[in-house]
Amino acid sequence: ADTIATTKGPPPTMFDANQLIIFISVVALLLIVPGPAVILTLARSISGGARAGVATGAGIAIGDMLHTLAAVIGLSAVLMTSSLAYEVVRYLGAAYLIYLGIVALLERTQDLDVPSIPPIAPVRAFRQAVIIEILNPKTALFFLAFLPQFTDPTRGAIWLQLLILGTIFVVMSFAFTSLLALCAARISKWIGRHSSIGRWQGKFIGGIYIALGLQLAFQERR
Repeated sequence: ADTIATTKGPPPTMFDANQLIIFISVVALLLIVPGPAVILTLARSISGGARAGVATGAGIAIGDMLHTLAAVIGLSAVLMTSSLAYEVVRYLGAAYLIYLGIVALLERTQDLDVPSIPPIAPVRAFRQAVIIEILNPKTALFFLAFLPQFTDPTRGAIWLQLLILGTIFVVMSFAFTSLLALCAARISKWIGRHSSIGRWQGKFIGGIYIALGLQLAFQERR
């Protein structure tokens, strides 16, 4: 008897290449815009030197990693409830990103300023940065809204996808803040000469959030 040979295609990779590129690009854009983490790192670097600045960046990264782990645990539990519930979470996340974008666009921003703060030891700067980042509810909500948008249940374990994406975010953030710490004096002077960019900061970030939220809300789901 003749047999019909069947071939199976290769299993899907964990991440779609285009989505991963979009994720890395968006993270890079969010990092280069002077936000609270950037300003805190610069202030610590100027007052306490590069070591204090790097320690601050490391503390922020640890705080973000803990937010990632919280998102992994919480969102994995949602997926175990039902795939529909997870899709609802993703759409709510997209809606939240759009909301953040609208708020950022409407918010009246002022000139950027790197505050003068007293110098502290690197260890203390690290501890303070961890606590500040962990206790920031906006960061927690951002991770819950942002990370799930780049996951796909058909491409492998959701918890592992979330963990990888969060780790990429944290590594990029720490690399960027470390570079800031090493170049703090020059960057601070540049901000001082171009402090008016703060007026456009909210509009830039708002545009990113809205564009990302709309793209994620209306893209075709597999």
